[in-house]
Amino acid sequence: MAGSANAQSEAGFQEYLGTLRAEAEAAGVSRATIASVFPTLTMNPRVIELDRAQPGGNPNAPIPMFAPYKARHVDAARIRRGRAAWLANRSKLARIEAETGVPESIMVAIWGHETNYGGYMGGFDLPRSLATLAYEGRRRPLFSGEFIAALKMIDTGVPASSLKGSWAGATGGPQFLPSVFLRLARDGDGDGRIDIWNSDADTLASIANYFVNAGWRKGQPWGFAVTTPASLNRAALVNRTVSPRCPRVFERHSQWKTMAEWRALGLVPQGRSWPSDPDMLATLLEPDGPGATAYLLTGNYRVILDYNCSNFYALSVGLLADAVEH
Repeated sequence: MAGSANAQSEAGFQEYLGTLRAEAEAAGVSRATIASVFPTLTMNPRVIELDRAQPGGNPNAPIPMFAPYKARHVDAARIRRGRAAWLANRSKLARIEAETGVPESIMVAIWGHETNYGGYMGGFDLPRSLATLAYEGRRRPLFSGEFIAALKMIDTGVPASSLKGSWAGATGGPQFLPSVFLRLARDGDGDGRIDIWNSDADTLASIANYFVNAGWRKGQPWGFAVTTPASLNRAALVNRTVSPRCPRVFERHSQWKTMAEWRALGLVPQGRSWPSDPDMLATLLEPDGPGATAYLLTGNYRVILDYNCSNFYALSVGLLADAVEH
């Protein structure tokens, strides 16, 4: 029975490719690329399984503790590999930081979180995965658009053989979706090509360009750990605004206050001094509740969230960057 259902799905997929082909033609994809890619496409049932196994995002589910996540993602091995990657790429990183203002350690930390410093970039065929996800239909506009963007990557000169990545379409060292590659990927080594699969310089320059585009402010920390006083009135700090993007991520943050105001409320930085600018704004996040380590988070933390809208991810990137650097 399962084989029969699968055969029907394959037939439906092949029929849907006619729609995708028309969309690709309308979007200006070259005839040569269309002719080379479409005959190779078959449905990938594994991609559909993985997509359907995604967490449902139950808004009432309890939020887990950050400490176990941090222990897995900012561990000694990842820090050690991060320092090695940092040292191996110092000249490239220094140049990119000088050009963009994005710290070397932040670029390295993103690289480490996304692909273990280029160690694992995913083995799924991107056009096949994206066409399959578009056919499945749960997020058809997103994935049909990314499929067409992948074809446009081929039109720009990216070898079709390079288009490998995660089941959901992220590719290369920065794990960019194809549309992001087209907008923000950069040639970091000056060879005239953008190769985020084999060139560390291109990967790092592309990550930095993403951060510049998302609003990174040069010289501002992402945030830092603080100890909160027992007297802190959290009810007075509740954030009343609702974010249109990732509301559950942002609702955990307090109101914005200046460093001077946080200092006056009795917060104490852990292992560092207060930033020199008393007017720098930050929100308070207590990922493991009152009494555990808390974090003051600046606008640059929001830039990390733009890369991946998860407090645990963004905190781990910041903490890994700090650990790599010190």
